[in-house]
Amino acid sequence: MNLENRYPPIADHGMVGDLQTAALVSSGGTIDWWCTPRFDSPSIFASLLDSERGGHCRLAAELPDDGAATVRQLYLSDTAILVNRFMAPGGVGEVADFMTPIEGTVPSDRHRLVRVARVVRGSLSFSFACRPRFDYARAPHTLTLTDDHSAVFHGPGTDLHLQATAPITLQADGDDITARFTLEAGEMAAIVLTSTASGGAAPHPPSLPGIADELQACHTFWHLWLRSSTYRGRWRDMVNRSAITLKLLTYAPTGAPIAAATMGLPEQVGGERNWDYRYTWVRDASLSVRALIDLGFEEEAHAFRLWMRDRLEAGGTASGDPLQIMYRVDGDPHLVEETLDHLEGYMGSSPVRAGNAAADQLQLDIYGEAADALAVTGDFMGAIRGWKAMSDVLDWLADNWDRPDEGIWETRGGRQNFTYSRLMTWVAFDCGVRLATAHSRPADIARWTEVRDTVFRQIVDRGWNKERQAFVQHYDTDVLDASLLLMPRVGFLSPRDPDWLTTLDAMDQELVSDSLVYRYNPEASPDGLRGAEGTFNLCSFLYVEALARAGRLYQARYAFDKMLTYANHVGLFAEEIGPSGEQLGNFPQAFTHLALIAAAMALDEQLDKAETRLRTHIKLPDPPPHRPQRDTGPR
Repeated sequence: MNLENRYPPIADHGMVGDLQTAALVSSGGTIDWWCTPRFDSPSIFASLLDSERGGHCRLAAELPDDGAATVRQLYLSDTAILVNRFMAPGGVGEVADFMTPIEGTVPSDRHRLVRVARVVRGSLSFSFACRPRFDYARAPHTLTLTDDHSAVFHGPGTDLHLQATAPITLQADGDDITARFTLEAGEMAAIVLTSTASGGAAPHPPSLPGIADELQACHTFWHLWLRSSTYRGRWRDMVNRSAITLKLLTYAPTGAPIAAATMGLPEQVGGERNWDYRYTWVRDASLSVRALIDLGFEEEAHAFRLWMRDRLEAGGTASGDPLQIMYRVDGDPHLVEETLDHLEGYMGSSPVRAGNAAADQLQLDIYGEAADALAVTGDFMGAIRGWKAMSDVLDWLADNWDRPDEGIWETRGGRQNFTYSRLMTWVAFDCGVRLATAHSRPADIARWTEVRDTVFRQIVDRGWNKERQAFVQHYDTDVLDASLLLMPRVGFLSPRDPDWLTTLDAMDQELVSDSLVYRYNPEASPDGLRGAEGTFNLCSFLYVEALARAGRLYQARYAFDKMLTYANHVGLFAEEIGPSGEQLGNFPQAFTHLALIAAAMALDEQLDKAETRLRTHIKLPDPPPHRPQRDTGPR
């Protein structure tokens, strides 16, 4: 079997999670990615990175091979409950997958993934196979089949309990489990996977009424959570889905958002740009939390403030800098990168990396993103320790801002004076000066102001390329960089400043392909890595936002509508879009979804202003008077 037949498309997945871990489920009913007990723990199922050795859990209807059957995957509206529907001539059935959210600040070593099969019409047979492979498929396991409906897989440090309801009868297949069962219309059966620490107590046997209650509780949780959203704009379904995705990618015990649920998925199939994104980047986390704050989710803002304050107070990075660019979800700064040579990688894309060596890079922009996110958290200025931590960082940054670094894209081709890094240090000082002044906080305001203005002048003098009539990637190049699309949002210049409009025009010519945006041109600006990459979804949505704020509303809305067509069937985005419209890179990616939210809000704002101006200049007829309908009774 060739690679294309062994691996589903990256986009062919939905995600379920309990706010401490997450699993990917393909539209064919296969769980082919799950790490437990945390996002950044070793995997139990990883067939997405090696279809033969990685491990998986499949529950699906048995369908004819003649093409007469249809399979569809969807989320129950405004929830993280995932449903696969199997529609065949003999019957229609569903498999619902969900994990009940675990709230609170205490990490749990028990995580429960529930799979519910039911038939709604006719009759269908289902097949089931559970083949876990512990520790990224490096460790063997043993199997204990306790009775016809329960079994335990014993791995290193972790047990996976498997429990089923009637009429499912579990059978051993070596050290794995299989089953086959048939349901008639109106019948239901369930399989529950529970991960525990080694020797953990077995869960209580599942019952269908109990599972129905769990499903309802999960449904209620997500609906209640979304009530906090203040978004009432034109793209509510996509914004809600993105908000739920950001919430699912946030580790509840610490409030730390991760960059993506996966590791090792390629930016180019067959290439080497295969990174581990299951960690908390200060940049990504700050922007994710800012998106949630803008939607009205205050609890997430408070949790992130505490996490960030703890990182600032802990210090102790190997370089001596106040912050490391990324951490594990519990704040551990040690992310040693290793290659998993026993895994072939998604469609042969190797090496597969666990851990991330970029953690040791210098990326000065993170101080600006962190300051911006903390500045808008409602309780930050009331926290004495929080302000002291922030002011100490700005004092350090005043001595260290003018250093070459690796930049936002974590290039491995050497340090440069990246314009975006300077831009965000300007943001850090601008936030600090405004907050200290507005709230009468102790600070070296005179020095911060002097440095802020020096950074501004340097960007204007050295980051501007006269020949290109554009701001460029770093001071020694004429290459453009899509990260600078954030310049108007952070207030460095007006979104209709002539210098910005010519920069936007230059990006149109060099970085934009049918509204899709590349980060930069690696051929013109070598980044130390082989191969190419797709267009970057974050940048494509930043482009929409910049167009909207520049008043180019028709172009912005058309670009946004086209970007939404690249979402997968359940509204999720990976990191990049390939040349044929395929999703590439780790999945789903927080960067993409936070940028979608920001683009939708900016576009709504500008469209509303345009419509208000239209109504002002054109006298529209008054709407007809409201005439209450006579109550004619039940219909």
